[in-house]
Amino acid sequence: MRSRSKHGTLVCYHPATILGMATSKKQTQVRLEPDVLDAGKQAAAARGLDFNRYVERLIIEDTTGARAAGMAAAQRLIAEHGAFLDDLEQQLADAPYEQLKPGAAA
Repeated sequence: MRSRSKHGTLVCYHPATILGMATSKKQTQVRLEPDVLDAGKQAAAARGLDFNRYVERLIIEDTTGARAAGMAAAQRLIAEHGAFLDDLEQQLADAPYEQLKPGAAA
């Protein structure tokens, strides 16, 4: 549920809190540039998440090392298979669109 404070700030309340149920989550405010906020909302939507859950995941991934582990795995993949991936990318870039369509005649 959302409402505006007397200062015009958007304030979100968790429905469980309104009903008197306890929640362990804490609320905070973050000031972002409009373009950063828009990009975050778009990224969250692309992942099927609301913005709060998206930010929560980013923080968890960053503070638990999950993001670093993922980046390290990506670096290993590139180091081991980079030449193959570069070649494949070039082949796909050079191929006419008609050849890339599923079911297209060879």
